[in-house]
Order: sequence, then structure tokens, then C-alpha cells
Amino acid sequence: MPHLVLYTFGVLKSPLDDPGPLTRELHDSGEAIYRKISRHPGYLARAEAADRGRGTHFDLDWGVWGEFAVPAWYGKGRAVGTAALDATLSLWTDLRSALDAVYTGLHREALNRRYDWFERTEHPNYVCWWIPDGAIPTWQDAVSRLEHLRDHGPAPHAFTFHRSFTPDGTPDGTPDGTPDGTPGRSKDIP
Repeated sequence: MPHLVLYTFGVLKSPLDDPGPLTRELHDSGEAIYRKISRHPGYLARAEAADRGRGTHFDLDWGVWGEFAVPAWYGKGRAVGTAALDATLSLWTDLRSALDAVYTGLHREALNRRYDWFERTEHPNYVCWWIPDGAIPTWQDAVSRLEHLRDHGPAPHAFTFHRSFTPDGTPDGTPDGTPDGTPGRSKDIP
């Protein structure tokens, strides 16, 4: 059975090691969100570095998830003191589970505050796609899919919650059956 991949990418207003209260708050909320999401029905796994805390995303050993990569539009630093990004790469049993995890609970609360932490950009900040059971996506796969979404819009290769596709490539609409652009529903996640 295919699994859904969800990749998120956001450019932070401040570097990751900024000691200010907003950056600390983002780190603290992220840890609580990861704990909660890891217990969410439908969650399978996420990219985690083997050597956490030993540098920036670029310096870490991501194991089977591959070397860390970023979209071409990321223009901030890559070293400690200059890296200003947040990215996640996760696997889900289905689209509904991922959508529910993103738009409820602690993650929903964080979404409501995303512009306190993240820059507003014209680029998409998440993408979904299907992979065969047992496959592991890489960071480079994720960047490629996000850039494809930016350049070509939603397609079976790279899509959003609001313009989704089934594993066989059939347009699926949104998981709750409402048309794209439902009022009150955020179209982006960090």
C-alpha cells in the first residue's frame, strides 16, 4: 500500500541559534508538536538526524533520508549562526491522517502563529506525494517535488492538501470533499 510523504520548508525570520524569545518559543513548541504528532493515527516516521545538536541541518547525518537539501530560493546561511530555516520530512499512511495532524491541536496553534517565526514568501512551503510501501524519501526528493509544485502547480508528482491526488494519480479534490479554496482553511503550513 502506498504511503504519503509530507515535506515542509520555511524560512525563519531569525537564525536557528538566535537566543531571542521568539526563536526559543519556536524550538519549544516544535519539540511538543513532534511528540504529539508521533502518536497521531496514520503517522509512520519522520526524518531525524542521528547526531542531533551537532551543527546545522546541513552538517547532520540523516541516514536513509539522505543529505540535507534546500530549495533554490533559500538564500540565507548554512552555517551555525546564519542558518534560518525549518524543514520536516514525514511519512503517513494516508492523506486524511496527515491533514488532520497538521490542522488540529498543537500544530494548528503553531500555524496560527507562523508569521511570528517565518518569513512570508511567494513559494509553496509544503508538498505531498505518494511512494511505494517500504520506500524512504530523501531530502533531495522533497526539494525536487517542492520546486516542481512551484514551477508547475499541483499534479500527481507533487500536490497539496487542497489539490490532491490518489496514489494512482486520479485527482482527489480535498480530503473532506470540499472544493479548493474553502474559506477559513489555511493553504500553507510551515
